[in-house]
Amino acid sequence: MYKILRNILFLFDPEWVHYFSMNSLKLICRIGFLKKMISRCFSPKNCEPVSLLNISFSNRVGLGAGFDKNATYLNELEVLGFGFVEIGTATPLPQAGNDKPRLFRLPKDKALINRMGFNNDGVKIISERLLKWRENNLNRNQKSSLIIGGNIGKNKVTPNEDAWKDYEKCFMALHPLVDYFVVNVSSPNTPGLRELQEKEPLKKILTNLQRLNAQKETPKPILLKIAPDLSESQLDDVIELAMEIKLDGLVVTNTSIDRSNLTETSKKKAEKFGNGGLSGMPVKQRSTALVKYVHHKTNGKMPIIASGGIFNGKDVFEKLDAGASLIQVWTGFVYEGPGIVKSITTYIAGNQ
Repeated sequence: MYKILRNILFLFDPEWVHYFSMNSLKLICRIGFLKKMISRCFSPKNCEPVSLLNISFSNRVGLGAGFDKNATYLNELEVLGFGFVEIGTATPLPQAGNDKPRLFRLPKDKALINRMGFNNDGVKIISERLLKWRENNLNRNQKSSLIIGGNIGKNKVTPNEDAWKDYEKCFMALHPLVDYFVVNVSSPNTPGLRELQEKEPLKKILTNLQRLNAQKETPKPILLKIAPDLSESQLDDVIELAMEIKLDGLVVTNTSIDRSNLTETSKKKAEKFGNGGLSGMPVKQRSTALVKYVHHKTNGKMPIIASGGIFNGKDVFEKLDAGASLIQVWTGFVYEGPGIVKSITTYIAGNQ
């Protein structure tokens, strides 16, 4: 059924379809019995909770950052069964992002290219929206089991030498409202951002956040999201730093600037889309290899959330076998549809 709907939706602009689909789901979920019907259809059943980072996740399947940038669709995503949702990337000031069009489908390769550029409402509005969501749940005496991650970044206009201040502002604003943090220095769509993956600037950002975190009554786990395009020496530096400062975990990986694994899309067509981060099936192999590498180099002591090329339960098992504990979907959600969480968790339950 979804494949038929997807064929129709794929006739339209990807970014428009994203908001149309989620806003339509939001309207439907305002009607109580329809919301219950959707929940019965798509919520996974009899999942074993997963404990990681001193957090209990209702299941292993999360939604990666960039899908619900502004914490607008949390109720709807919970109805679809996600165990956790990473909001953001949030920046201190609102920003429009890069010029449109900036999101492209490559259906033959089951991939997307995006150059969104951290478009978001700014951390103040996002924080207010999260607070309202939590208060509404309390008022209804419905304690949500949905775990919220806060993915944080810097504004485009902020020079790299001051980037640590942007991460601090986002961290402080979101701290009471999210369950864990992900530091994003690996998006290819903000000029110069990936330079912050070098050891010294990265250490400054992370140790400052850890210092602030230690002052809180309830510290929150801090993870780092890494790019799949790091060289081995760069990756080793990141791992060494993460172990040295006792970072809570890594998200492996972000989108890629490498186009070499596009096997079905012509080079000419890929070039027509221009710059941006590639996600989906073409990054699957590299992402899994990096999960395995990080797991091996850290002797399994560094918690890993895997992201990249996950479409079904078999893909999840590959990530888990490589050393991940949780997984995130994004492009897979676009291609496989609202049943992806139930499909994956059913597969896991039947093959454990």
